[in-house]
Amino acid sequence: MSKLPLPLQQLVDQLSALPGIGPKSALRMAMTILKWPQEKAGNLGRCILDLREKLCICSGCAGLADSDPCEICADPLRDDSKLCVVSEWDSLLVMEESGFFRGRYLILGGLLSPLDGIDSCSLEFDRLRKKLGNGRVQEVILALGTTLEAETTGSYIKNMVAREFSGLTLTRLAQGIPLGSDLKFMDKETLKQSMRYRQSI
Repeated sequence: MSKLPLPLQQLVDQLSALPGIGPKSALRMAMTILKWPQEKAGNLGRCILDLREKLCICSGCAGLADSDPCEICADPLRDDSKLCVVSEWDSLLVMEESGFFRGRYLILGGLLSPLDGIDSCSLEFDRLRKKLGNGRVQEVILALGTTLEAETTGSYIKNMVAREFSGLTLTRLAQGIPLGSDLKFMDKETLKQSMRYRQSI
């Protein structure tokens, strides 16, 4: 490929840094943006800036929001006695989309994976301790998936709850979820049944 003009090359470099986007795809995307009217291209740029400037991390659940607390944490009709622990924000979105869980959430920000350098200090376990320490939570529901990392994380939470918070019920989604799968890829009905028939651990 011949040398690109500098502004185009810079955009291609930025786009190709995104997951799943190679240099050729990035160039096609950049060329598409170049063909847009200036106002449309400007709107894309403003949206990217707004993404960084106007989003925040909710102090309650650690989810992405445009206000703190987020809508879910600010909702007085939610059941404070049930806390669903998920690994990432997109898993919360899947749970909310299915519409059957009306408790609270906590997003860990990943799963324990020592080989990838993700240890307990990298995740939101301190926030989880604070939530459990307020005395309102009666049941902790682990909705972490069924991967090896999810099992490791679940065991860590189980040990933490047993050691520090006696009297709490700890459950996990029923095993209708295939082994090795990620929660965010589950269909609504499987997820609904898994939540309804969750198991004590």
